[in-house]
Amino acid sequence: MPLFGELFLSEILRKPVFDPRGDITGKVRDVVVVKGDPLPKLSSVVVERNRKSFAIKWESINLFNKRLISTYLNADALSAYDFSDDDLLVVRDILDKQIVDANGAKVVRVNDIKLEGYEDEAVLIAVDVGMRGIMRRLGIERGSEEFMRLFKTHLPYNLISWNYIQPLKPKLNAITLTVPRQMVSELHPADIAEIISQVPREEGAHFFKGLDIETAAEALSELEPERQAEIIDTMRAETAADIIEEMPPDEAADLISSLSAEKAKEILEHIEREEAEDIHELLGHEGDTAGGLMTNVFIAYPPDITVKEAMERFRKDAEDIETVYYIYVVDDLEKLLGVTSLRELLLAEQEERLAGIMETKVKSVTPEADELVVAEIISKYNIVALPVIDNEGVLLGVVAVDDVIDRILPPAAKRQRRRV
Repeated sequence: MPLFGELFLSEILRKPVFDPRGDITGKVRDVVVVKGDPLPKLSSVVVERNRKSFAIKWESINLFNKRLISTYLNADALSAYDFSDDDLLVVRDILDKQIVDANGAKVVRVNDIKLEGYEDEAVLIAVDVGMRGIMRRLGIERGSEEFMRLFKTHLPYNLISWNYIQPLKPKLNAITLTVPRQMVSELHPADIAEIISQVPREEGAHFFKGLDIETAAEALSELEPERQAEIIDTMRAETAADIIEEMPPDEAADLISSLSAEKAKEILEHIEREEAEDIHELLGHEGDTAGGLMTNVFIAYPPDITVKEAMERFRKDAEDIETVYYIYVVDDLEKLLGVTSLRELLLAEQEERLAGIMETKVKSVTPEADELVVAEIISKYNIVALPVIDNEGVLLGVVAVDDVIDRILPPAAKRQRRRV
């Protein structure tokens, strides 16, 4: 076995490779990797001599360690090597590329690659994404360790095992890397959105398409509108519609409004009629108004039903609503009569009517109310959702406190809605 122990790629780059006569065949420029079982394995070592590149097959390597690399072939017997996109080259295609660290929910850079002997092969076992990898490449790792000991501390290793890494794209030579999809799906949607925002656009789109529908919908809501539009534009209308249907209507409307009119129309045609109507209704309001902030999905019951009946209905109705703060009480014409909190509902007697426990002095706004007015009312009266009614008192929607916060203190993922 030509590889003794373990080593890092940086420890062999630019190292001379000797032939049986002791002549230098060239200096290590890169290594070619192919799929192995269970890990990727080196198939060739690429050396450079007199500005020309040559490939030495792994079977022709005699010694391979950080102190000495040698081959059974004479220097004049080496085959010329032409760099090809069909090959996976560790320096060219992996080193300095970005990968997703699921544990830290962030994008990190490959600073070095760890190799190890396995049977008669040299396999890639991990990538170094920490400071050690940078210092090792600069040749100051050992000195830095000694310096850190003076302060009774040490340089931590930050390695990600190759077992947890897979290519982001089918072709290995375009090797922005990521951890397995199931690990990504367990991350918070905001973390997934941040990861997508950090990688190049094309890679972000590939990353997004690998998510399940529910996770994709949650992550999409956290992205900037421009990035949302870029991703949706690359998708089939049917798939995009499936994702958008999983989003709350107000967020779906924000997304639809950021698309071209042609793309928006195409997607809306594939969304279920009732949900499409909800989105169309919201698109009719300016983004910086109560109508632009509200969602038209809420829970409202008539005043004459009992608390018990309301709770039975609520268990079923709440499954399809992202967040529920209050139960609104409306008459047969859907005019707002009052409101009750979930706490009041739970504490009330089972046979009590909603009319008996509802608060009738309800703060509300019309769709045209400015977003700052909405924020002031929510803040002044310490409420978490504000109903939006028309001039006849009909309940149109609800503005939640988190939507106000997003608008006043935007995470760059909100912007004014335009009509479609």
